[in-house]
Amino acid sequence: MNPAVGVVALVVVSVATAVIGFYGLRVSRTTGDFYVASRTVRPWWNASAIGGEYLSAASFLGVAGLILLSGTDALWFPVGYTAGYLMLLLFVAAPLRRSGAYTIPDFTEARLDSRAVRRVTSLVVVVVGWLYIVPQLHGAALTIRITTGLPPWVGSVAVVVVVCLTVVAGGMRSITFVQAFQYWLKLTALAVPVLFIVFTLAGDGTAAVAPAAVNPTGMAPAGAYQNVSLLVALLFGTLGLPHVLVRFYTNPDGSSARRTTLIVLGLLSVFYLFPTAYGLAGRMFAPELARSGRADAVVLLLPGQLIGGTAGDLLSALVVAGAFAAFLSTTSGLVVSLAGVISQDVLGGGVRGFRLAAVISAIVPLGFAVTTDSLALAGSVGLVFAFTASTVCPVLLLGIWWRGLTDTGAIAGMVTGAVLCGGAMVCGAVLGAGTPFWLAQPAAWTVPAAFAVMVLVSRGTKDRIPKTMTRVMTRLHTPERPLATER
Repeated sequence: MNPAVGVVALVVVSVATAVIGFYGLRVSRTTGDFYVASRTVRPWWNASAIGGEYLSAASFLGVAGLILLSGTDALWFPVGYTAGYLMLLLFVAAPLRRSGAYTIPDFTEARLDSRAVRRVTSLVVVVVGWLYIVPQLHGAALTIRITTGLPPWVGSVAVVVVVCLTVVAGGMRSITFVQAFQYWLKLTALAVPVLFIVFTLAGDGTAAVAPAAVNPTGMAPAGAYQNVSLLVALLFGTLGLPHVLVRFYTNPDGSSARRTTLIVLGLLSVFYLFPTAYGLAGRMFAPELARSGRADAVVLLLPGQLIGGTAGDLLSALVVAGAFAAFLSTTSGLVVSLAGVISQDVLGGGVRGFRLAAVISAIVPLGFAVTTDSLALAGSVGLVFAFTASTVCPVLLLGIWWRGLTDTGAIAGMVTGAVLCGGAMVCGAVLGAGTPFWLAQPAAWTVPAAFAVMVLVSRGTKDRIPKTMTRVMTRLHTPERPLATER
């Protein structure tokens, strides 16, 4: 690939993102605009924005790379990512919108009437957000290195600079415009090259896959435990992602939150067809990428390798633009959600506190990203899902659906999940390839452990069930009035 192609694509998508973000500044004036877009985002617009921020580096690059490496075993990733939204639709979307909270810590404090729970939830949310931002910056570094030859840190720094500019300019309302645009850019950036590849190969009369390409990498398939544990992480982890949940606060009411989730399911289902196609095409025509340790770059390199010439360069530029849209949109969503938490809990709230918190939320993970090596993108994000499923998810599900939850039980469960899953992640980082399978994919036992501790401790501390429980639960499960009549 011509290095100039990558540079031009990066500049174009960054400028487009900044222009759209600054447009949001014209309509962002109040604290409500910055935190939740004044709760006026309609379902289609919100669904596009959710698709923009949810489809991260793991979705755009990592899924195709894993399919290249592991074949059908990796299909659990797109299935789990999409099915997690069905869980959101059934159990979380509408009640969370009715809670009236700005952030997840707002919800847990209101539900359990406890500042201690709020502080623990805030800490967990910030950790989850930072863990999730780091792979996005690693993806940007990988893309810059592969496509331009520039130092990898340039990609990470570019993402952080653009995200800070757009978030600081207009907050949630601005980012909603940006992320909706970026979903459709990402979809186009994957779909158009795939169609060109299919038509080119069909026109050349290329034969079907040779028998030797059935497993070109020689990697052993994953076992049943790994697949089950991965699915648990993805299904339950989606329910606790702070940048996903905060978007439901922007809907006008609970019914629009449910409609938003249905639309998201459709958008995700369409999107994941294309990374899957890239991975399968890579196994057929570019297995050397897996053997050379460049599996995560298959989406970036395949159009140029199979099409070639000027057309290949143009298609590669489109893919690079889509990749940076993925890094920017997910990082911006995470920064908005973290800024809401940090500004309220540390900086006293308000627009000025939100802006300062946004810069802090982006700078800290940048420091980690530029001093660490990139792991397999989808695999590293899968571990973040496992951590979220073991911490935030239990307190949300039990807080919404179980009247017996107490503040002590919630804290004990979150701490248990954080210690167990975090410990497994640290062991995996230290042991590397020698990590036992049950530590490499810990969600199958850390998630049940967190739920069990939360329930058992709550039952042992029934006297701490808050007096406000009935009122809050009624609010969560009573359909809202139309927005025009809300106060």
